[in-house]
Amino acid sequence: MYFKKLFIKHFLQIKKGGIKVFLKKLLSLFFIFFQLPIYLISIPIFIIIILIRPWYLIRWNNLYSSRIGHFAGNTELYCCERDANINFPKQRYKDFFYLSKIICNQTLVDMWRRNILILPSWLLKPIHMISNFFHYLFGIKNVHEIDNPTHRDRDVYNLHEKFEPHISFTEDEEIKGKKILEKLGLPRNAKFVCLIVRDSGYLNRHLQKESLERWDYHNFRDGDVNKYVKAAEELALRGYYVFRMGVNVKKQLKSSNPKIIDYANSEIRSDFMDIYLGAKCSFCISTSCGFDAIPVIFRRPIAFVFVPIGYCFASSEKILLLTKHHINKFTKKELSVSEIFSSNVGMALSAEEFEKNNIELQENTPEEIRDLVIEMDERINGRWKETEQDILLQHGFWSNFKKCMNNLDFQKNHGKIKAKFSAKYLSNNKNWIN
Repeated sequence: MYFKKLFIKHFLQIKKGGIKVFLKKLLSLFFIFFQLPIYLISIPIFIIIILIRPWYLIRWNNLYSSRIGHFAGNTELYCCERDANINFPKQRYKDFFYLSKIICNQTLVDMWRRNILILPSWLLKPIHMISNFFHYLFGIKNVHEIDNPTHRDRDVYNLHEKFEPHISFTEDEEIKGKKILEKLGLPRNAKFVCLIVRDSGYLNRHLQKESLERWDYHNFRDGDVNKYVKAAEELALRGYYVFRMGVNVKKQLKSSNPKIIDYANSEIRSDFMDIYLGAKCSFCISTSCGFDAIPVIFRRPIAFVFVPIGYCFASSEKILLLTKHHINKFTKKELSVSEIFSSNVGMALSAEEFEKNNIELQENTPEEIRDLVIEMDERINGRWKETEQDILLQHGFWSNFKKCMNNLDFQKNHGKIKAKFSAKYLSNNKNWIN
C-alpha cells in the first residue's frame, strides 16, 4: 500500500508538471542509483538490527523538518510522551532520527540535537527504506519505525502542563538574544508580543518550489495583517513591543509606531531570532500557523484567531480563542456554533470544503481582535475580573462545542478543555453560542 501510494503520487506530479518535473525526478532517481553502495551496506546492518531485537530494539524515523509547526510541535510531544512512557517500548531501546530534505530552521535543528539523536539522512534513510520494504513484503508491523506522537501535534494527554520544555538556550545563546533586543532599542526586561498572521507566502514561494506540491488548500486560514494593527497599537500603549513574525510574507505591516516592528521584513530576521522571540515573548497572537508551535513548546500564552473551530488548540489554560465569522453564501446569515458543525465545516481542512458547503469566512473586525488581546494581557497579568455571566457563557460555549464534536473524534483531537473563548465576543454574541 505504501509503495502504491508513492507511485501514484509521483505519477500525478509528473502528469501535472510535465517535462520539467519528469527531469527533476529523473535526476533524483540517478542520485538514488549512486547511493546503491550505501543501500547494499545497509542490508547487513539491518539484518544485525533484526537479530539483536529480542535484547535491544533499535528504532528510527524521519523528522518533519520542512515545516516548523510539525518540526517543533510533533517533536516536543514525542519527548513528552517519552517522559510519560506513552506508546513507548517496554524493552530496552534506542531511537534515532534523520532530517527531511528541506530544513525550515537551522537553530531548531541545533537545539533538538541536544535532546534527541539525529543522524545524517544518507546513513539512516537507506536503513529505514529497506526496513519498510522488508516489513511491507512480509506484511508484518514495523516495530523499528518510531511512531509519531499519538495524534501528531495534538496534546490530547495535556502533557505540556506536566513537563518542562525539552529544549532551551545555552548561556551564550541567551546573551546573543538579549544583545540583539538591545540593538533594536528594547530596554532590558522590556515586554514584547509576537504577532503571526498567516499568509501563503512561505508555502508558495519556498516549499512549493522544492516539493512540487500545491498548498493553496490552506488559504482559508490566511488573514490580513493590517487588521491587527489596532490590537498592536493597543498593546504598545500598554507598554509592549510587538514583533510581526513570518518568512517570505506577502504584505508589509502598516504602522509608524516605533514599538511595532515588522520583523518579518527586516534585516534582523534570522532562524535564531525566530526561536528566541517565540520562546521569550509575553504572549503570541496567531491565526494558527507553523510559527505558533514555538511559543507552544516553550509554554508561552497564545491568543488564537482559529479556524477550523473544531481543531482549535484548547488543552491549555494559557490559550485564548476567537474564530472567524462563518457566513452562508446564499442567506448571508452568520452561522452559530451548532450551524458551523451541521454545515460540515467545523473540521474542514481545505478551502474547497468551505466552498462546497457554501460557507464564506469573514475576518474578525479590528475591534474584535483588539478586545481579544486586551483580555489576554489582563488575564496573564492577573487583572482580568471574570463575572458570573462570563463563567456561564464559557460553560455554555464549551458544552455545546463538546456536543457538536461528539461524533467527530473529540478524543483524537482534544484533551481536557482548559482554554477560554473571548469573553467580550461571547458577551456580544450570546445567540452565536447555540
